[in-house]
Amino acid sequence: MKPIYLLTGRPGTGKTSLIKQAIADFKGRAGGFYTEEIRSGGTRLGFKLVTLDGGKAVLAHADFSQRFRVGKYGVDVDGFEKIGVATLIRAAQNSDLVVVDEIGRMELFSDRFREAVLEIMNGGKRVLGTIMLQPHPWADAIKQKPQVNLVTLTRNNYQQVREELQKWLSAITSAV
Repeated sequence: MKPIYLLTGRPGTGKTSLIKQAIADFKGRAGGFYTEEIRSGGTRLGFKLVTLDGGKAVLAHADFSQRFRVGKYGVDVDGFEKIGVATLIRAAQNSDLVVVDEIGRMELFSDRFREAVLEIMNGGKRVLGTIMLQPHPWADAIKQKPQVNLVTLTRNNYQQVREELQKWLSAITSAV
């Protein structure tokens, strides 16, 4: 069984929802983060980072005038590193499962994030995460690693993937 389980797929297929369900069902110690949209009146304004140990930070926002941008959103790389990268490092030291939602364009602006992800993956830790579907040299290299089980999530295979993911998580719990 491969130690890294990464979901990919189009926006809106339920990748983060599946990650959150998996974390809720997991019987071991999980650390890391997931991302959520920031909305107001039906309009997406940005994205926030939620750590499994209770931290929160705005990752990107339409009102940010940061140097790094994805579409209309300015990305707060410094804030992401202080909260997101720090929680990944703690998770690698203290958790049975490291959650990384997501490995995407915004997160990849951070060299520290890239280094942390590589160190965690190469260190043999169990990782559950999401990764961007669109081509990107660094993300594509992660997808090709032999220890990665890459699963494309669609609305049609959601339940099947959920069941496979539960089996994968059960194997981790029984090995701990």
